[in-house]
Amino acid sequence: MHLNVTESRSNSVARQFQIDSPLLAPHHDLSDEELVRMFVEERDEDAFNEIANRYGEKVFRLALRITHSTHIADEVLQEVFLTLVEKLDSFREESTFSTWLYRVATNASLIQIRNEKRDGRNISLEDYVPYDEKGMLLGISLKDWSHTPDEMLVEKEGLEVIDRAINELPEKYRIIFHLRDVEGLTNKEVGDILGLSISAVKSRIHRARLYLRDKLSDYFYERLKNI
Repeated sequence: MHLNVTESRSNSVARQFQIDSPLLAPHHDLSDEELVRMFVEERDEDAFNEIANRYGEKVFRLALRITHSTHIADEVLQEVFLTLVEKLDSFREESTFSTWLYRVATNASLIQIRNEKRDGRNISLEDYVPYDEKGMLLGISLKDWSHTPDEMLVEKEGLEVIDRAINELPEKYRIIFHLRDVEGLTNKEVGDILGLSISAVKSRIHRARLYLRDKLSDYFYERLKNI
């Protein structure tokens, strides 16, 4: 499943929850926490719509990354926002709202794939350290693609190769990579979502990045040779 699938989901998400355009939403200047309080205390539908505008596509994108299925990601999306309608008052502001919501979405996605028994990977990155005796990344130091032109990275084929490599990551690394490097959350926020220490998050994201760099080196090195 490729990233371009997620890029087209905003309109679909809006239709499912009858969301107004973010530019027209009456509460777009309010914080997440203010929106939550307005919905919990006043059942303000505009406040809920603004929350859905901000996070609908993000929830779907996270669910898609975890489940590898648009159908299951849709189910997770529905479940998460139904949970918000019914249980938003359970948010106690002990963390940021986004952290709480990502935790709900992650748990819902993991439950879905375990029920479906979809993730049968046995790959482990615990011992994945592609260094040689001199501390250089094996194979990669000879195939430097750090100067790859931006247009090559963002073209359709390049995006598909990158997305395929991300999807090959074991589940626990794939989730952290998505939250940290795709959604841009901090190490602390990722740790709060997944119940991990900051050091554990740092270790897993480091291994995930090494793995991806290793997996992508051959493709981009060959492309650069032909320029």
